[in-house]
Amino acid sequence: MSRAEWKPPNATGKKIGVLNLQGDVYEHLDHLERLNVAFMPVKQVEDFEDLAGLILPGGESTCLARLLRIFGIDKIIIRKFHEGMKLWGTCAGAILLAKSLMGEAPHLGLIDIEVERNGFGSQLDSFTCEASVPRVASKPIPLTFIRAPKIISVGERVNVLLRMEDFIAAAESPDVLVTVFHPELTPSLDFHRYFARKCGLQPDVGNKITTVWDRTSWMRLARITANDERDGTPPRGSVTTGDRS
Repeated sequence: MSRAEWKPPNATGKKIGVLNLQGDVYEHLDHLERLNVAFMPVKQVEDFEDLAGLILPGGESTCLARLLRIFGIDKIIIRKFHEGMKLWGTCAGAILLAKSLMGEAPHLGLIDIEVERNGFGSQLDSFTCEASVPRVASKPIPLTFIRAPKIISVGERVNVLLRMEDFIAAAESPDVLVTVFHPELTPSLDFHRYFARKCGLQPDVGNKITTVWDRTSWMRLARITANDERDGTPPRGSVTTGDRS
């Protein structure tokens, strides 16, 4: 039985972690905080405790895969997955989670999908649009594709959430969610709310933070922002865990 076919037990954690090695970490943390979900940037073994789910963010998949191997985090993710931790991969994260990659060896192999890296071409082929995803939200959701991969096919136990033209943009198994776009780069909380519920958590219906979202909203969670005194003050958020650089 493959890792993707193995069904882990229910998780008992209370937090959602965001893999904090490279990529859109704080953008995801911003959305989780808006939902009043306990969150945790994750980069070492101790950070995996009490996690109901882990987000593998968009970034550079080759870099992320190398860092996972160097620090042995790939083995921890697989072990925690088998103990019940849910997973969500966005863009590069979806590449890391795929069981099959066109033209190269897979990495974690925890969801039965085949992915084509850089499916749209160069960075210049990035785009935004809206799409209806009935299982996730009742209204169309804004989508941002940045040098995105394409999901070419899915296995029998994987449900397609969004199909666009000749590719699949979002899919899920009982324990893994994958999106080739970046929900964290839009004002929409729909996919983060959906994943929180998949993890067994109950996110707020309304936003915890009432300020209008913009492309720099995540900066309030970073180590230094334009409004901070540069005195080494830890970033604001629900959890503080040492070095986040």
